Amino acid sequence: MAVARTRSVAVIGVTGRTVEVEADVGNGLAGIHLIGLPDTALSEARDRVRSATVNSSYPWPDARIIVSLFPASLPKRGSQFDLAVAVAILSAAGVIPAERIAELFFLGELGLDGRIRPVRGVLPSILGAAKHGDVTVVVPSANSAEAGLVPNVKVIPVAHLRQLVEWLRKGEDTPEPRVEEFAEPSRCATDPTVDLADVVGQPVARRALEVCAAGGHNLWMLGPPGTGKTMLAERLPTLLPDLELDHALEVTAIHSVAGVLPPNAPMMSRPPFVAPHHTATSAAIIGGGSAIVRPGAVSLAHRGVLFLDEAPEFPRHVLDALRQPLESGRVTVSRSAGSVTFPARFMLVLAANPCPCAQAEDQGETCRCTPTIRRRYLGRLSGPLLDRIDMKVTVVRSSRRELLADRQFVETSKTVAERVLVARERAAKRLTGTPWRTNAEIPSSLLHSDYRPSNEAMKPMTSCLDSGTLTARGLDRVVRVAWTLADLADKDAPEQDETNAALGFWLGVQP
Repeated sequence: MAVARTRSVAVIGVTGRTVEVEADVGNGLAGIHLIGLPDTALSEARDRVRSATVNSSYPWPDARIIVSLFPASLPKRGSQFDLAVAVAILSAAGVIPAERIAELFFLGELGLDGRIRPVRGVLPSILGAAKHGDVTVVVPSANSAEAGLVPNVKVIPVAHLRQLVEWLRKGEDTPEPRVEEFAEPSRCATDPTVDLADVVGQPVARRALEVCAAGGHNLWMLGPPGTGKTMLAERLPTLLPDLELDHALEVTAIHSVAGVLPPNAPMMSRPPFVAPHHTATSAAIIGGGSAIVRPGAVSLAHRGVLFLDEAPEFPRHVLDALRQPLESGRVTVSRSAGSVTFPARFMLVLAANPCPCAQAEDQGETCRCTPTIRRRYLGRLSGPLLDRIDMKVTVVRSSRRELLADRQFVETSKTVAERVLVARERAAKRLTGTPWRTNAEIPSSLLHSDYRPSNEAMKPMTSCLDSGTLTARGLDRVVRVAWTLADLADKDAPEQDETNAALGFWLGVQP
């Protein structure tokens, strides 16, 4: 009996960190000891590993067993280390040749009967392992489709501990998973029943939606119930192009860590749409947790859309917590065990009624809200938060003519998405050589140097700056929207028409 070593991966946030698993089987009081900052789920691995080994018809060493997880200072959480611990112990006991497991990575949770169960975070784990070059990773069969998304990594899917051990002992060809066959990684398609043509009227809101999709901008829609605010927001993803490969892997990794990755669509190729309820807590929106920090709605909406319906009904501290990720594109959750950073670059769409009773006076209805109640209601959307909104639109009720008109002449999502794609390609070409893909991502320093509009185009904003109605942050957002309007108009740079329109959208004044 001696020391055996193998490798696994710990997921910190959405980043995989290599963990070396060592097992020492020697003389002493019989028992198994796990060291290296394991959490409760990992500490319970000793019982799962022992039962799985015995029920797989392998002898359990009647000796002192010490399992060390290196680096010892890195907290280890979850049950994905079960498989690595089991093969390390069996190797130290002489059942498996030590050289067969030294260069492999093992991920998987063990059932008491030896079955290998799926785990969360397989994609970020394999991305972390892939940093070591051409590697081989053993994963549960149920995670094989997700694991196969990473190029230049050999994936070994297994369904049972005995199947894995016999393969390691005999060194034969890759074992076949003893479960149903999995389909090739599929593309998560947009719901075909949702189309922008379902929204009648609302020309200003439809135009704002197109601009948001083309430039990645934030949007606030204000209007009474029944005007189509929710319908418009739900159709925004249908205007967005498919995610690029690196972005798709980012999004898939986040959803894998959160445990919400669709089993039939391991690769999320479409921008996500997340719409939390207004009773959601700060931890649900931003991310959090006591033992294991999970990504929140802002991270699940990464590279997609975060829609807050009835936005003033959200607690004010929850809304204000969005300010930092809107600026930086990431969120850091700090707990006693350490800090975890998640990506959070999303388009924020807010929808709100003009007052709590939501009765429109222009339709002959009686609003019972006093001016104080209205101010208090909309005041939950703080000035600093609204300052980070690129476009503000007032949505009014459609007329009878608009509602009863022939809808075959209404533009569909496909038609608008084609214009959005052309505008995005134009922006991407202009941003070649930079890490940014959309106008909303351009930093302030470049907006006022390389991408500053002409003095003539900047004239509409000078008076607003002098009067104080336009802030420095607002100026940056108006310039970004102006560039998007220029891309949609197939212009090389924003002109006064584009800056006027962008300023009107930011101030909430539309023709």
